[in-house]
Amino acid sequence: MPTASNALFDYIVVGAGSSGATLASRLSESGVHRVLLLEAGTEGSDYFWSRIPVGVSKMIEHPAVNWCFSSEPDEGSGGRRIEVPRGKMLGGSSSINGMVYIRGQAQDYDQWAQLGNRGWGWQDVLPVFKRMENYAGGSDELRGRNGPLKITDTPRHKVPLLEKMIESAARIGLPFNADLNGETQEGIGMSQVTIAKGRRQSTAYCYLDPARGRPNLTIEQGALAETLILEGKRCVGVRYTVKGRKREARVSREVIVSSGSINSPKLLELSGIGQAELLRARGVTPVHELKGVGENLRDHYSPRIKFAITARNATFNDNARGWRLVREAFKYAVWREGFLASTAVPIRMYFRTRPGLETPDATISILPFLTERVGGERRVARRRGITMNANVLRSESTGSIHIKSSDPAEAPAIRFNFLSAQNDRDGILAVVRKGRELMATSPLREMTGEEIAPGIHLQSDEEILEWVRTTAETTYHPVGTCKMGADAMAVVDPQLRVHGIEGLRVADASIMPTLTSGNTNAPCIMIGEKCAEMVLAAAAKAAA
Repeated sequence: MPTASNALFDYIVVGAGSSGATLASRLSESGVHRVLLLEAGTEGSDYFWSRIPVGVSKMIEHPAVNWCFSSEPDEGSGGRRIEVPRGKMLGGSSSINGMVYIRGQAQDYDQWAQLGNRGWGWQDVLPVFKRMENYAGGSDELRGRNGPLKITDTPRHKVPLLEKMIESAARIGLPFNADLNGETQEGIGMSQVTIAKGRRQSTAYCYLDPARGRPNLTIEQGALAETLILEGKRCVGVRYTVKGRKREARVSREVIVSSGSINSPKLLELSGIGQAELLRARGVTPVHELKGVGENLRDHYSPRIKFAITARNATFNDNARGWRLVREAFKYAVWREGFLASTAVPIRMYFRTRPGLETPDATISILPFLTERVGGERRVARRRGITMNANVLRSESTGSIHIKSSDPAEAPAIRFNFLSAQNDRDGILAVVRKGRELMATSPLREMTGEEIAPGIHLQSDEEILEWVRTTAETTYHPVGTCKMGADAMAVVDPQLRVHGIEGLRVADASIMPTLTSGNTNAPCIMIGEKCAEMVLAAAAKAAA
């Protein structure tokens, strides 16, 4: 296997996350192309807490596997800094996330195509989703059966509380949906998850592990990318450090930046690609003006609605401590099932907040437990209850991510600008009230105790919005900071090539022009698959 210091590679992929791991696996699959994959993290798919689904609680604030970013205070967050966890290990955020698999709505991708991104409409990306999926449910027309990514349904009948939710949701016009990735997203349904036989199915596990023995694939961990190597307007390599020692690697074909919505614009800016005036102010010499780098940041802003539950053994709070936790550990060890083998968000509902909409514009993801902080650590609380993550699906509020200095080790400034769009404010009010309506509907009502948050005393629009500003978090879906398109603020074209720079592409959540309707891990894997397809097609054309 070649090392980065003594070989010229055909391709360098910077970042081994949801998109990057997928890319590196597919680019090296034929054995023809020499591929270098650079990853800043040092852990792989065998990391103990990553393997076990419940281990997400141990990684959400752990700097060994998490970048642990935080946002800049602004009006939309009530002057607070908001935690922005991002995976820092092989598999990236697919190795530390909640494992929910949501592709989004067909309209999400058709909108991308309508914005000038040919080849990204729903009928274009559906075959890519099917190619990566290994899922037993749904229809053959819409779902993949033989892909590397194993997807399963959360068991429906294991938690009685969830059955009550399904019944109550039907009474407020949201019927049960057996496939939230199927023909329609609307309704209440069990989460589809990247969990199989009690094990997290990260891209490190599903894509990289089978590829690690290939002689044409080099994976270098602990590698912090510092700058791209540019010769004129062509990218020819990457400079990076490993344990403080400077290295560089060069390519004969292309560099693909797959460092995510936070680190991808950061690397472009450190390399002199971005807003010239901003770069000069940060001590970086501008090389190529691209005004959109770092702009168009979007995320799902989510207040946590909380209710007490009066019924015993109805939530995970009863099973996550004492002898019951020992029992759960035994169930996991023997059968790979139970609380430890589950996603934290087993059920979710999608709905429309106002008449006239063709598809859902909002969601509530339901965690059948409450959490508390003990000694700075987030744990399952003793009190019995549920948590609802509530958000609008296609946020219109946009912010930015920009470097603070020329130091590659310094985290960039993340400014979300949440709630700056009126539609987002109107939408979140409707979602909070929908959550209250669900909990006040029988048979769920008979199990529901106190409204813990926001609290029944908060009723007016302004009271609820102020509560959102001062308590809401993200649902960890930042996108858009190197957006795809042809307008003045676009960073990449529909082939994901950086405008004006040869030999350089970006492939990760940062290229999304708008948010998808749900969790972003599945779309990121699709982006990695589709980018690999385009890169290999370009190579074949050049060789012809």
